Formats: sequence, structure tokens, C-alpha cells
Amino acid sequence: MSATCEFTLAELMIVAASEAWRGDGEVIASGLGVIPRLGASLAKLTHSPQLLMTDSEAFLVEEPVPLGPRAEGYQPRYSGYLSFERVFECVWGGRRHAMIGPTQIDRWGQTNLSCIGNYYKPKSAILGVRGLPGNSINHLNSFFVPNHNNRVFVSGEVDMVSGVGFKAERWPQDVRRDLMDIRRVVTDLCTLDFDGPNRAAQVRTLHPGVSFDEVQDKTGFPLLKSPLLQETAHPSAEQLALIRRLDPHDYRAAAIKGNPPGIRIA
Repeated sequence: MSATCEFTLAELMIVAASEAWRGDGEVIASGLGVIPRLGASLAKLTHSPQLLMTDSEAFLVEEPVPLGPRAEGYQPRYSGYLSFERVFECVWGGRRHAMIGPTQIDRWGQTNLSCIGNYYKPKSAILGVRGLPGNSINHLNSFFVPNHNNRVFVSGEVDMVSGVGFKAERWPQDVRRDLMDIRRVVTDLCTLDFDGPNRAAQVRTLHPGVSFDEVQDKTGFPLLKSPLLQETAHPSAEQLALIRRLDPHDYRAAAIKGNPPGIRIA
């Protein structure tokens, strides 16, 4: 990458998110939200062309559909029909990898989309569990966190378990577990996984200018350093060109508060 190649934190995170789908093969790649969706789209256009992508309606497309209003004359390259029935066949059979944005995540990788506080008398109600219980059991998931802090990465168990994790006590006996996994967590500070000893959370990469101690201070449970810990890869000029083609209206600029630069200024 050229030393003069400038990029935003959102663009850095899009490239980091794209890595979650590397090597997945022919599965539905679902990025929920601007940065996850652009990450999945970038993955298909670069290192993982076998990924299946939809037009967010009812069709598979050969190329990811750009965000926002389409240019005059634009026509998606359709490759097949994908009804709800076919989507659920993929979901139940482990043929999907989604990146979602949980409200809370705990040390076991359990996630909460439902409420903050006691379930019966919550401080605030959020989305509800939606489809996360079934999705978290039946196929791969990754997480996107735009503001890394200890209200998201909680010290104890999440207030309401919407999505399963690696806490053995939460799993009924004889329930199938082989389709469930958590691939990657992308935040505004770093990327993590749950591939440490006993599925402990570990930091894989640190964004430019971020220290491990800062990440730990903003996380409610102990983190490990990956044996391969390094700085998050900077976007290349080619990746930035693709991102700008996929997001011609620059929705990514509003995805991270203040739209900061990708390399933190001291």
C-alpha cells in the first residue's frame, strides 16, 4: 500500500470485516448493517468469489448490489431465485455466515439483542431475540461492534441470552453443536475471536494507534493476546476503490461516530 493512501476507520473496519468470510466457500454471506454488508461484498469481489449474495429481496446476484439509490440504467446481475423457503434450508443446514451487531457480548460469546436489565422489568427494551436463537445454533456468525466498551463486552453473563455461545451449562444434553461457531468480532479498536484455550476471547489485531491495554480496559472480561497478534491490515488502493464503488453515497461515513481517520492521530 502506498504511504499516501488515506482511509477512514470505517474503511479499515470494512476490510477487517471482509476477512471473516475468507475461505467460507459457497455459503450465503449476510452482513447486517453498512460496514458488515460492505465487508461481505468486498470479500466476494476479492478473496472469496464463491460466496452467495442476495439483492436483499428474493434473488441471488453475481455481483454485490451497491448501497442506496441505484444509478440510472443499473441492473443487478441475477443468478437465481432465493425464496424464503430456500433461505431457511440454507440457514438450518449451516450454509450461511452472518455478521450481526449485538447489544451485549459476554466472555462465552453469548449475545443479547433483547433488553437491558432484568428480563421481567428491563431498564430498556431493544429488538427482541428475532431469529438469533436459531441462527446462532445453526450457522456461523460474526459480530460487529461500532463502539467498543464494557457496556457491550459485559463483565458477567449477558442480561438475556438471545444467541448461544460456548457456555456449556446453557446447552441442553444431546443438542447438536457442530454447526455453531463464532468466527470474528470486528470493533472500532481491534478484531477478536474466541479461539483461545477453552474458547477464550483473544485479540487478533489492533487498529493503528490502539494498544492492547486500551482494549482490555474497555472490555468487561479478561482478554488474551493471539499468538499472531499484529496491526490490522490497512486497506489497499484497490480495496478502497471497490468500497467506493459499493458505497457510492458514502453511507459508511456515518457508520462510526465522527468518521475518524483509519490511523489514529495522537
